[in-house]
Amino acid sequence: MGIRETFRLALRAIRRNKVRSALTMLGVIIGVASVIAMIALGSGARAVIDEQIQSQGTTLIYLSSGSFHGPGQAHGGSGTVTTLTLEDAQAIVREVPTIGLWTPGLRGRAQVIAGNNNWNTQIEGGNEDWLAVRNYALGDGANFTARDVLVADKVCLLGATVAKTLFPDGDPVGQVIRVRNMPFRVLGVLAEKGQGQWGQDQDDLVVAPWTTVQKKLLGINYIQQASFTTRTTELVEPTAVAITRLMRTRHRISNPENDDFTVRTVEEMAATRVQMASTMTGLLMSVASVSLLVGGIGIMNIMLVSVTARTREIGVRMAVGAKTADVLKQFLAEAVALSLVGGLAGILLGIGVSQAITTSLGWPVLITTSSIVVAFAFSAGVGIFFGWYPARKAANLDPIEALRYE
Repeated sequence: MGIRETFRLALRAIRRNKVRSALTMLGVIIGVASVIAMIALGSGARAVIDEQIQSQGTTLIYLSSGSFHGPGQAHGGSGTVTTLTLEDAQAIVREVPTIGLWTPGLRGRAQVIAGNNNWNTQIEGGNEDWLAVRNYALGDGANFTARDVLVADKVCLLGATVAKTLFPDGDPVGQVIRVRNMPFRVLGVLAEKGQGQWGQDQDDLVVAPWTTVQKKLLGINYIQQASFTTRTTELVEPTAVAITRLMRTRHRISNPENDDFTVRTVEEMAATRVQMASTMTGLLMSVASVSLLVGGIGIMNIMLVSVTARTREIGVRMAVGAKTADVLKQFLAEAVALSLVGGLAGILLGIGVSQAITTSLGWPVLITTSSIVVAFAFSAGVGIFFGWYPARKAANLDPIEALRYE
């Protein structure tokens, strides 16, 4: 008996008991659908992270103030030290030849007001290269200049979210807004950038010369951060190492555990996010695999019941010339057919669930061909693994005893 005929008989046996077959396939359907949906969620999260890395720039290095280590092992939180200075950043630019562009960084929050509209937003300070370093573009207007930075002029650039909120019906360029009751002239509006790597709105900010933010808004004499770019992606890691080594020399730090600064790259931060996404995907995949396992056990159980119920039929087939291999193939084909049909239904359900997740919750999903192939192969493997024992049991029946079975 050929494979085609074997599967035709297997499908006919499944159709004879539609309800039983459907209930048997339910575990496989749920398991495969869960696998598809979980892989789609994990792939979507990784794709978003990759996109966000590109949006921030793959050659970006952050140097920020770290935490202090006081007497008696008292530790302050990240950013609590005030030892990072402009001279540190200038020394890095001067002594690390792989640095391309750079900008000091200061950050705070403030209420910004324009007419009857107001908005609490993030205020960032940088130099004239801030746009290029942070991979932002101007949507309208012009950037502030080196002279604006030198004289600490009260000018600014608005993120798209702030611009829409303060000027819903007008052009912000050339208008005056108030930041902590100080007038700032709007020079330009940043092009929309969307959600950041950690879920924040990258368009919800106001950018001003760092000297203005330092002296007139924050009233401090140090910087909180400096951002650097390298000429190529390959230079990022060695440049980060060089910055770390130079900062330890300048701050007279011999023990790395006492660092009062932090050096991070965009890819390092993204790697943490990818690891979190992979861990969560693996956990959810484990749960989905349990459903497949339960579905496989269900197939084995039903096939054992089927062997018992069809013992006399097996005896008749053997009596008229069916070989042991024919019986084995028939019952194994039924188990595989159950799992494959369940797998196909599970794939369709998984795609539907993934689309529903995107529509209802807005979570990114990415359905790949490889995930469908893996899920389908897994369902076939479940049928073969859990169907082998019942099929072997049927094939090993004694024809005479089977004919006598009532």
